[in-house]
Amino acid sequence: MKMEVKHSSLLTSILNQLLDAVCVVSEQGHFVYVSPGCERVFGYTPAEMIGREMITLVAPEDRERTLAEAANVMSGRPWVGFENRYVHKNGHLVDVMWSAKWSETERVRIAVARDVTVRKRALSMQAAVYAIAQLVIGADDLPALYREIHQIIGTLLPATAFTVAIQSGKGGALVFPYPLANHDTAAMGLSAIFDQVLTSGEPLLLNEPEQLSDAAAHADGRRLTSWLGVPLSAERGTFGVLALGSYEGGVSYDKQDLELLQFVSTQVASAIEYKTMQEQLKRMALYDELTQLPNRVLLAERIGNAIARAQREHSPFSLLFLDLNGFKAINDCYGHAAGDRLLQEVARRLSAGVRQMDMVARLSGDEFVVLLDNTNAVMAQGVADKLAAQISMPVAMEGDTSSITVIASVGVASYPDDGLNELQLLTCADLRMYAAKRHGAKRASLSYSANQE
Repeated sequence: MKMEVKHSSLLTSILNQLLDAVCVVSEQGHFVYVSPGCERVFGYTPAEMIGREMITLVAPEDRERTLAEAANVMSGRPWVGFENRYVHKNGHLVDVMWSAKWSETERVRIAVARDVTVRKRALSMQAAVYAIAQLVIGADDLPALYREIHQIIGTLLPATAFTVAIQSGKGGALVFPYPLANHDTAAMGLSAIFDQVLTSGEPLLLNEPEQLSDAAAHADGRRLTSWLGVPLSAERGTFGVLALGSYEGGVSYDKQDLELLQFVSTQVASAIEYKTMQEQLKRMALYDELTQLPNRVLLAERIGNAIARAQREHSPFSLLFLDLNGFKAINDCYGHAAGDRLLQEVARRLSAGVRQMDMVARLSGDEFVVLLDNTNAVMAQGVADKLAAQISMPVAMEGDTSSITVIASVGVASYPDDGLNELQLLTCADLRMYAAKRHGAKRASLSYSANQE
C-alpha cells in the first residue's frame, strides 16, 4: 500500500513538472483529467478545463478534421503527430501537436499535447512567402491573386474577414477589389481605419469592440471584435492596406500576429505590384488608350472565336464597320482635344447601344468595328441604323456652350454570306461603309447653345 502511494505521488510529481500537456477525454468528448502543463499551453487551469467539451477549445477552422481524427483514435488507431490549432484563453491561436491513444478498458482518450507554435509559424511563414512568390507566375489575374493570397494567409492566421484595399492613383481614395467578408467595406464604417493605416504607413491592431463600427457585421449578425491591418508598400510608396478581421466567437489577434502579417505583406505587395504591371501591359496591348475599347488585336481574336462558334452551332454573326464623316476637319478646325472628346463620346454611345455579348472595337483614327454575336444581316442593319442615329446626336463641347454634330457611315457584313474569315468580313464591311459614305454628303458641324456669349 505504501509502495502504491509512493508511486502515485511520484507520478503526480512528474506530471506536474512536464512542460507538455497531458489530457484525458471521455467518450463523450469532455476533459476528465488535465495535467498542470495544460495551463502553460492553453492558458486555462485544470479546474477550468475539467468537464469542458474538448472541441470548444479547438479553432473553428480545425474542428471538423479534429473530430474526424478523434473518431479514428476511438476506433483503435493510435494518433501520433496530428497537428491542429487551439484558442488560448487570452484569444490567440496555439499550434499543438498531439499523440493520443484510446483506452478500451476506461473508455477514454489519453493524449499528450506539445506547443509547436514557434516552429510551426517559422515553417508556415517560409512556405507562405514561397507560395505568394509563385502566384506572380501562376495567378491568371488580380482577382485570382487576391483569392490565393487569402487562402495562403489563412494557413497562418484566421482570415475569415480578409480585405485587400488599393489606393486609386496617387492621393486617390481606397477601393476594395477583394472585399471584407464579401461586404462593401467602405459602407461598413471601416474606411476611416483603412485610411489611417494608409496615411500613417504603420500597422494597426484593434481588439476593443467599441473601436470598430457597429455596422461592421457579418451576414449572420456577428460583429467584428478583433482587427489588424498592415500597409502594402513598394518602391513607389504605400499603395494599399492588407487587413484581417475576427468576429464574435473567434480569436483575438495579438502583437505576434501583427508582426507575422507585416512580414508576409512585403511579399504580398511585391506580388500585387508585379501582377498589376502585367495586367497594365496586357491591357495596353489589347485596348485603345483613348477610348478604352478593344483594339485590332483583341478584335481579331474575338472574330476568330465567333467564326469557330458559328461553325459549331451553325449560327450567323455580323460586323459593322463605322467611320465618322469629315472627322479630319474637326481636328483641323476645332483642335485635337475636341476630336478626342468626340471619339470618346462615340465609343461610349456605341458601347451603350449594343448587348453585353457584343463587342465594340476601335481600329484606328475614327474607324470603329462592332461585332454582333448571333445576328443575321437584317438584324445587323437595324442595329447599324440605331447606332448611326445615336451617334448623330450633338456632342457637348467646351463646357456645354457648344456642340459638335457628326454623321457616321456604316457598312454591314455577315458570316457566312459575306466572308468566311476575318479579312474577308472586314474588307466587305469596309467597302460597304465607303459606299454608304459616297451616298451621304452630311459631314460634321459645330453649333453654339443659346446662352453662348
